[in-house]
Amino acid sequence: MGGVVRFSVSIDGDLLARFDEAIRERHYRNRSKAVRDLIVNFIVERAWERADREVMGSLVVLYDHGVRGLAERLLEIQHHHHKNVISTMHIHVDERNCMEILAVRGYPGEIRELADEILSCKGVKHGRLVMSICGSEVP
Repeated sequence: MGGVVRFSVSIDGDLLARFDEAIRERHYRNRSKAVRDLIVNFIVERAWERADREVMGSLVVLYDHGVRGLAERLLEIQHHHHKNVISTMHIHVDERNCMEILAVRGYPGEIRELADEILSCKGVKHGRLVMSICGSEVP
């Protein structure tokens, strides 16, 4: 890749004002870094749309461990997808709730299938799949 390139963008003034407010709230020092991060996110999302390369991510799951058989079912799903689950972290949120964080790697369809199986279990209160791409591919 080359060095830094300047380019201009034509944008509605009100939209730019809202963008500036949003990047200030997120403590960006300038628009360039914010725009760069948006472009990288766009590239990562595009990589996830393509099924021809491995991707990485994390799946965060909040669940009620008191639901009968749920912990065993979650473990069973993880073992079924053992090629995709790199590591897990278990957190005791309170007396009733637990959070599981899974580091995952594989093809997008495999990762989505794993996430869908886990998030659809009775007793799972909330979950989110955070997508990324392998480090060498990040611009």
